Amino acid sequence: MDLVWIAVICGILGVVVVGYFTRYVLRQSPGTEKIREISNAVQEGAMAFIHREYRTEIIVVVIVAIILALLGLTSPDLGLKAAAAFIFGAACSMGAGYAGMSMAVRANGRTTAAAEKSLNQGLRVAFRGGAVMGLTVVSIGILGISILYFVWHNDPKFIVIIPAYATGASLVALFARVGGGIFTKGADAGSDLVGKVEANIPEDDPRNAAVVADLVGDNVGDVCGMGADLFESYVEAIIAAMTLSALAVGIGVVTDIQTAWYLPILIAAGGIIASIIGSFLVRVGEKPEMRALLGALRRGTLSASILTATFAFLAIFFLKVDIGLFWAVLGGLVAGVLIGEATGYYTSYSFKPTKGIAEDSQFGAGGTIIRGLAVGLESCWPSVILVAIATMVAYKFGGFYGVAIAATGMLSTLGVTLATDAYGPIADNAGGLSTMAGLPPEVREKTDALDSLGNTTAATGKGFAIGAAVLNALGLTLSYGMAAGLVSVSSNGQIVAAPELNLMSVQVIVGVLLGALLPTIFVAMTMNSVGVATGLIVSEVRRQWREIPGLREGTARAQYGRCVDICTRAALKQMLAPSIMTIIAPVLVGIVFGKFALGGFLVGALAAGFVIALTFNNAGGAWDNAKKYIEAGNFGGKGSDAHHAAVVGDTTGDPMKDTSGPSLNIMLKLMAVISLLLAPVLTRFTGLL
Repeated sequence: MDLVWIAVICGILGVVVVGYFTRYVLRQSPGTEKIREISNAVQEGAMAFIHREYRTEIIVVVIVAIILALLGLTSPDLGLKAAAAFIFGAACSMGAGYAGMSMAVRANGRTTAAAEKSLNQGLRVAFRGGAVMGLTVVSIGILGISILYFVWHNDPKFIVIIPAYATGASLVALFARVGGGIFTKGADAGSDLVGKVEANIPEDDPRNAAVVADLVGDNVGDVCGMGADLFESYVEAIIAAMTLSALAVGIGVVTDIQTAWYLPILIAAGGIIASIIGSFLVRVGEKPEMRALLGALRRGTLSASILTATFAFLAIFFLKVDIGLFWAVLGGLVAGVLIGEATGYYTSYSFKPTKGIAEDSQFGAGGTIIRGLAVGLESCWPSVILVAIATMVAYKFGGFYGVAIAATGMLSTLGVTLATDAYGPIADNAGGLSTMAGLPPEVREKTDALDSLGNTTAATGKGFAIGAAVLNALGLTLSYGMAAGLVSVSSNGQIVAAPELNLMSVQVIVGVLLGALLPTIFVAMTMNSVGVATGLIVSEVRRQWREIPGLREGTARAQYGRCVDICTRAALKQMLAPSIMTIIAPVLVGIVFGKFALGGFLVGALAAGFVIALTFNNAGGAWDNAKKYIEAGNFGGKGSDAHHAAVVGDTTGDPMKDTSGPSLNIMLKLMAVISLLLAPVLTRFTGLL
C-alpha cells in the first residue's frame, strides 16, 4: 500500500471530527430572540462580504491560471497541469476559509447563550466552533496534497507542478488576509473612535451603527483570513520539503526521493491525529481567571505537540531515514510552542509588559503609545532567536531539507493551534452580543473573561503564524535557490553554491536592499487602507446620529447594514494595490536584476518582514489587553483618563496586529512561492547586473 493513503485516512478522520464538532455546536441553544436577531445580522454581513471578495478573487485566479497555461508554450515545466494545480489550490483555500467562517458566525450567539449556563460551557462551545476552522484547514490541506500526489506523482515534472497548488492557496490567502484585515480594523477603529472616545458610550453599544460591522469584521479577518493564511503555510511547508527531496538524497539523510516525499506528509498526518486528541482536552472550571483559561488551552496545544513528536519519531523510524531528522522536527515543534509562550508573555495582562502599558496610560495617550512600541520592539528577540536556533538545528541534522522538515513539524499541530486562534473572534462576538442583547452583568463578566483570553490567544496565534511563516518562507527560498541553480548537489552529494552567490556580489546586495524595502511599503499601504475605511465609518456613524431622531437616546435603531456595506466596498477596493504589488515585485526583480538578485531580495524581505511583523503583532496585542486590564477595574477602570488613553493605544494597534502584521506573513510566503513556481522562466533573464 502506498503510504500516502495513511494521510488520506487521517484527513478523512479530521473531516469526521469536524462534522462532530459542527453538530455539537449547532445543537446548542442559539439564545434569546434578540441574540438570534443580532447573530443573524452578523452572519448575513459576513457572508455578503466573503461572497463579494471571492468573486473578485475568482477573476484574479482565472487570469493567473491563463498566464500559467500560456507560459507552458515557452517553458515545458509550466502549462496546463500547473494551471490546474493552481486553481485547485485556490479552491481548497477558499473552501477551508468559507467552512470555518460559516461555523464561527453560527457559534457566536450559541457561545453567549452557553455562557449564561457556565463559563466552561461557553469555552467549550467557542473552542469547538474554532476547532472546526483548525481541523478543516489541516484536513483539506492534507487531502489536497494527497490528491495531487496520486494524480501526478509518476510525472517527471511533479515537483515543478505542486508549487502551483501552494501559489493558488497563497493568492487567496493574501486577498483574504488583506481584505478581511482592512474590513475588520476599519470597522473596529471607526467604532471605537466615534463611540468610546467621542460619545463616551460603552463598547458594543447598540446606538453605535458600526458595532455590527465590527462583529462581522472579527469573522472575515480573524477567522477566514487567518484560516487562509495558515492553510497556505501548512501546504507550503509540506511542498517545500518535497521540492528539496533531491538535496535530502544527496546528503544521505534519506535513501530515495519517494521516502523524502513520504516523510513530511506522514508528519502532517500524525499532527492531525494529535490535534484531534488535543481538542478534546480543553476544559476549565467556573472561576473566570486568565491563568486558568490559558491553562485550559495550553493543555490542548502542549498535548498535541507531545503526541506529534511521538508520531514523527515513529514515522522516521518506520521509514528508516536518518534519526537526525527527528531533531529537526522537534526543533520546529519546540520553537513553535515557545514562540507562542513568548508572545503570550508580552501580550497578556497577566504579565509585566502589558501591565506596564496600562500603568503608563495614567500619563496620557503619549505614554501608552511609547510604552507599547517599546514592548513590541523588545518582544522580537525571543521569536527571532528561536527561529534562528531551529534553523541551525534543522540544518545540522538535515541540511536544507531539514529546514523544510522543521517548518512541517512546527505547523503539524495546526489543527489545535488554529482552533485556539479562531476561538478568539467567536468569544469576542459573544461579548458584543451579550451587551447588545442587554443580558445581565454576570453574563458579560463571563464573556469578557473569554474575550480577554481570546485577545491573548489571537496574539499568540499570530505570533506562531509569523514564526511558522518565516521558517516556511525560508524553506521555499531554499527551494527557489535549488530550482534556479543558485545551489546544486555535486557528484559526491555536497551542496555547492554558485560563485555569484556571495555577500560581495552587487546583484545580491541590490536584491537584499530592495527586499528589505518592500515590507515597509506594504505595511504603509495597508495601514493607509485601514485609515481610509476608518474615516468612512466615522463619517457614517456621525451622519446617523445627526439624521436619525432618537438614535443617541436609544429609542431608534441604527442602520447597521450601511456600515457593513461601506466597509465591504472600501476593503475590496483598498486590498488590490498591495496584493498586486506582492505578485509583481519578485517577477520584476528577477527580470530586471537577475536570479541572484531575486535570491537576495527574498532574504532581505524575509529578515525585515519578520521583525516588522513581530513588532506590529505584539505591540497591538499588548495595547489591546492593556485596555482590557484597565476595564477590569485597574487604574481607574472604564471611563477614566487612563482608559481613554488605552483606547487610543488599542485603536492604534488594531490595524498593526490584525491587518498589516499578519498580512506580511503571506507577502513573504507568496513572493517565495511565486519565485519557485516561475524559476524555469525567470532563470532565462540575465538582468541589468
